[in-house]
Amino acid sequence: MSKPSDSSPDPSTLDVDGSRRRLLRTLLAASCVSACGPDRTPDVSVPRSPFGDSATAEDVTDGIDLTGKIAVVTGCTSGIGLETMRVLAMRGAYVLGTSRSLERAEAACRGIAGVTTPLELELADPASVIDCAEKIRSLRAPIDILVCNAGYRGGGNDRERVNGVEKHFAINHLGHFLLVNRIADRMYFAWQGRVVVVASRTAYTKAPAEGIRFDDLSLRDGYSDSMAYGHSKLANALFSLGLAARLRGTRITSNALHPGVINTGIDRNLNGLTQRLFGIYAAARGKSIPEGAATSCFVATSPLLGSTSGAWFEDCNAVTVADGHLYDTAMADRLWSVSETLLADHLVVHGTPDPSELEHGLRRWRRDAE
Repeated sequence: MSKPSDSSPDPSTLDVDGSRRRLLRTLLAASCVSACGPDRTPDVSVPRSPFGDSATAEDVTDGIDLTGKIAVVTGCTSGIGLETMRVLAMRGAYVLGTSRSLERAEAACRGIAGVTTPLELELADPASVIDCAEKIRSLRAPIDILVCNAGYRGGGNDRERVNGVEKHFAINHLGHFLLVNRIADRMYFAWQGRVVVVASRTAYTKAPAEGIRFDDLSLRDGYSDSMAYGHSKLANALFSLGLAARLRGTRITSNALHPGVINTGIDRNLNGLTQRLFGIYAAARGKSIPEGAATSCFVATSPLLGSTSGAWFEDCNAVTVADGHLYDTAMADRLWSVSETLLADHLVVHGTPDPSELEHGLRRWRRDAE
């Protein structure tokens, strides 16, 4: 594995940029009262962390040893996915990083220190998801961490469909739903498995007021990219909630999160002016990529969260959101049933996990990595 380039940014410049972001956040705080959406209060059922919005992924994993653990990070080639993979690998985990392009995944893995394996994963294509899952299963080892990070954000307000379903919903929700289904049994053998679903605050600020549009999953009525993205991110949050309910009584947890406003490649489909405006907004009110990956890495690794499942996290802490459908268990159950119907030809039914499938598996990948 190649080492990262020595041509890293000058630390003093990073400090200045960080100070500027903190100053801009402070200056804009007064105007945030009406613009920040529903009230968010601490979730008192979950232990509080000492971290906030300026913590980085390295900060929240400091002192945590992930040696011997296997993590899967979808969307590993840029932004918070790349930083999440980098930090988990730095802490000792063996990380499987996925991308639509195997070539880009290979480049991302070569660019960081640690033990990584690139995998091709096109979330819009069930056959690709199944093939990726089978490659993960071929390790015959427990999966400790699954970070469902990859995401699609359209531009131009041109409604597209995948197999009759709106494209954001198909990629951001159904693709990850199928991936989790296909590798879930491997997580049962982990000492404490964690599914981390990277959603977005748009799940409650941009999604339709009625929640998931079960009778119109192609979103024919009043389509916009913003609404479609929020709709898919609400599906992410409800999937995590439904998964947590189904994992109750196991050693596997599932939690969803908003990473923050970050200027990453997810806006690449927007027009040039919108990208520039978003860049300005993100610089003023947003986070750096290391800060944006902090909540994902915290939820994936923190010893504080061993029994926390079904929660919603922002800025490295669980919060309760006043409005929206994040905690609607009936909607989550209906979404689960609809998702199973849409993916009926591709899902598997797991029986009792068979430990013999994993015999010597962990020992083998350690030897191969050496």
